[in-house]
Amino acid sequence: MAVNSPDARRRWIEALHPTWVPRTLSQHLDHMASHFGDSPLVITDTCSYSYSDIVQWSIELAAGLVNAGIRVGDHIALIMGNYPEFVALKFAIARMGAVAVPINYLLRAREIEYIVLQSDAVMLITMDGFLDRDYLADLDELVPGWAQPTPADLGLGKLQRVVVFETAEVAPRYGTKYTLRTLQQAGTAHDYRRMQDYASQDLASSTADIIYTSGTTGSPKGVMLEHDMLLRAAYASAYTIARGKGTRMLFSLPMYHVFGYVECLIAATFVGGAIVPHLRFDPEAMVEAAEKYQVTEIVSVPLMTQKLIDVVKERGFDCPSLLTAFNSGGITPEAMWGEIRQYLGAREIITGYGMSETTASTSCTFPEGDDSYLLTTNGKLKFAGVAGDEKLGGVLAVYQVVNSETGDVLPWGERGELLVRGPAVTRGYYRKPEETARAFTDDGWLRTGDIGTVTEDGYIILKGRVKEAYRCGGEMVMPKEIEDLLNLQPGVAQCVVVGLEDQKMGEVGCACIVAESQQDPDLDQLRIYCCENLAKFKVPKYFRLMSEQDIPMTATGRPQKFKLAEALNLLTQQESASHG
Repeated sequence: MAVNSPDARRRWIEALHPTWVPRTLSQHLDHMASHFGDSPLVITDTCSYSYSDIVQWSIELAAGLVNAGIRVGDHIALIMGNYPEFVALKFAIARMGAVAVPINYLLRAREIEYIVLQSDAVMLITMDGFLDRDYLADLDELVPGWAQPTPADLGLGKLQRVVVFETAEVAPRYGTKYTLRTLQQAGTAHDYRRMQDYASQDLASSTADIIYTSGTTGSPKGVMLEHDMLLRAAYASAYTIARGKGTRMLFSLPMYHVFGYVECLIAATFVGGAIVPHLRFDPEAMVEAAEKYQVTEIVSVPLMTQKLIDVVKERGFDCPSLLTAFNSGGITPEAMWGEIRQYLGAREIITGYGMSETTASTSCTFPEGDDSYLLTTNGKLKFAGVAGDEKLGGVLAVYQVVNSETGDVLPWGERGELLVRGPAVTRGYYRKPEETARAFTDDGWLRTGDIGTVTEDGYIILKGRVKEAYRCGGEMVMPKEIEDLLNLQPGVAQCVVVGLEDQKMGEVGCACIVAESQQDPDLDQLRIYCCENLAKFKVPKYFRLMSEQDIPMTATGRPQKFKLAEALNLLTQQESASHG
């Protein structure tokens, strides 16, 4: 199958987008629908939605939101898997000038409660059930009056109304007054006119999304991302990776996260492409979908990619259309890069580096680059073309490396803490001025918390982290949240959580428990308690009883977690070797 060169594909993108026009997400969708109206935007096993379909759907939902009392600037919390409804809702919320607060659907009731409260959400749109989870049971606990027919103070911050998306995974609640279907049907001609007034406003520089990530104090932080930031970052992804016309992107990465949202959904729209989102990661189903829909790109994290390869090794793979494997978000075993080419047949392999605070990935390997960059770097600064900052040389973010203790700027190639600035970098965290102040230097650089180097030609090489956070299966985990939970349990004098290397998950947690007395706490019960109160990816894989002397400390009495992690990594490797 003949494939145009990356340069040829970029020239086509340049011709399609000759200048940069600041737009809202919905304005961008409407613009792209004028070019690709009948082309598919969302493809599932049961249906396909064109650009025009999503435009009309989002208009009807936006009118329903106006009818429900939503106004410009209101915050709408959204718990939704990778359903087509998520796509329509995101553009609907943008269309009437509200702010989306997508929530990780793996979070437990108390974690959801915190985000709804902290974000000042006036409406919560949630699935009734998903992945064997009954979200309505959570609502019964958190918001006892959630099903009442009229807006009211529900006793959860500013929340006034709950809207339920019926997934058919739990028995219907006949007392539910507001469903996504009734919301869509509620819009009147008057609401349409009011919504159109909102849609015509110049809101490109306003906040579109508040995406929550773990904070240094253990409480999640809401990263504020603007419409124009999201669109510029998505364009940079499409342009740098050189996606072709009508690209088809297969993924199960959740769209509540910037990886699935910006790098997949929004980026695809810039080339008239389509997404093939899966609700859950099922490697066999995804391999079948790749063949059935002749996808051009598979987007995943290393753990997922390896499982896809394992399936293909057993059954074979017939997808000559596959051009690109975009693999990021974790530690990639060196052998995997060769297997991606051998078994998946991907001709171009991309990896990258970024964070929610930078809207998406700020660096990636280039499709025309040598494979050696995959093995030695985390990619080069993305070039954003017309969407880039001319003052920065056409990119959306630049990095510098500083001594993490003194703050002194280090020369190219030296290791230190990575700082980043540019138009893709968030302005701060919602209602957390102190956290925002700590995150930025006095001259406006964002502290990433990552240790690394930047080469003179713009390649980033990660070496570790200043921060204590670790990434499990692509999800960021903040140890202090787990420590605070376990330190309150009977028999626990101290809990220290560190991230350990793991071949499958990238990193996993290890909870080091110091007993309060002669009676050791029940580690199995502590594990159960974590499972009941934390998302699955936050639950430590290991629970170890340790003495105070086993935990290295600073002179001021703070655990030296990097030393503890080094010792535990070695111990875990030795134990693994002895077992087989």
